Amino acid sequence: MIDIAPSARKRLCLWYLGALLIGCVTILPFQCADAETESNSRDDGRLIPDLRKQSNKNPAHLYFADRHNFFLKSELRVMHQPHNPVEFGRAIVEALIKGPQKGLVRTIPAGTKLRAIYIDPDSVCYVDLSATVKKKHPGGSNSELLTIYSLVNSLILNVTEIKQVKILIDGNEAPTLAGHINLQFPFKAHMLLIR
Repeated sequence: MIDIAPSARKRLCLWYLGALLIGCVTILPFQCADAETESNSRDDGRLIPDLRKQSNKNPAHLYFADRHNFFLKSELRVMHQPHNPVEFGRAIVEALIKGPQKGLVRTIPAGTKLRAIYIDPDSVCYVDLSATVKKKHPGGSNSELLTIYSLVNSLILNVTEIKQVKILIDGNEAPTLAGHINLQFPFKAHMLLIR
C-alpha cells in the first residue's frame, strides 16, 4: 500500500466525493426522465385503448364534391366504429348517401339505398347500391367520377381492411354508372381528386 500524507488523502477523498456528486447530479435527471417516459407510455398504452373501448368513436374522412363539382373534399366526422370492418364500411356508405353536413355537394343521388356490402378475402369491398344511383344520377363524366371516388376513397382511406372497391347496381355488375366510367373492375383510391 502506498503511504499518502493525511492532507493529500483528504484532498483525494474530496475529489472522489465531488466527482461522484457531479456524476449523480448529471445522470439523475436523465434517469428520472426515462422513468417518467416509461411510466407515461405504459399509462398511455393502457389508457387510450380503454377510452376507445368506452366511446368507440373515431374520426372518419368522408369525401364529397366541392361546390364547383370539380374535386373531392374531405368532411371530418366522428363516427361510431364497430370492430367489424364491414359494419364500419356500411356506416360510411350510409353517411355518404345522407350527404354532407355543410359547404359541400352530395355525390350520391338522394333516395339511393345500400343493398349490401361485403369484403372478400382479397380485401375487395363490394358495394351494392339500388338502381336509384343510376336513374337519378345527374350524368357527366366528372360527376360520375366524383360519385365513384367519393365511395372508393371514403372506404379505402378509412377502413384498413379494404384495398379496392367494386360497385354493383341492384345486385349486378353494371357497365357504367352514367355512361362514361367502366364499373367492371374494382377501383383503388385516387388521391389526385382530393383537394
